[in-house]
Amino acid sequence: MNIRVGFGYDVHKLESRTDLVLGGINIPSDKGAAGHSDADVLIHAICDALLGAANLGDIGQLFPDTDPKFHNIDSSILLSEVITRLKDEGYEVSNIDSTVCLQQPKIASFIPQMKLKLAELLSIDKADISIKATTTEKLGFVGEGKGISAYAVALISKLV
Repeated sequence: MNIRVGFGYDVHKLESRTDLVLGGINIPSDKGAAGHSDADVLIHAICDALLGAANLGDIGQLFPDTDPKFHNIDSSILLSEVITRLKDEGYEVSNIDSTVCLQQPKIASFIPQMKLKLAELLSIDKADISIKATTTEKLGFVGEGKGISAYAVALISKLV
């Protein structure tokens, strides 16, 4: 068996006029992430981790923000396309470990829903998905409430 690991990172500005979508779930908030798509930083970081593990480029190459067909797209669709590409290369997802950095709102109570949604999209058990949440203790753009970021590590395997 061939196993590979990948790392992903994403960041988006927070604005008062948009929805906050994380892990494919709408989170009640007075601020949401701004971006060309739905700006789901968690799914974007997972996409980049998976693509990196399989050496298939990155989310910006596959789904450029200059392409109008990706404007306001649900990031779950992007993740599904990444999974299709992985399967075409003979890979399957083994597990995901991720961290969302956000000062407000607190998202811990939404993690079980996010895990269920991601498990469905990734075709893995929810026990194989870790989502952690942290603040930056009011430091930097995240701590000042100006942005949100996410980190993800993915392990994929290929039967040789």
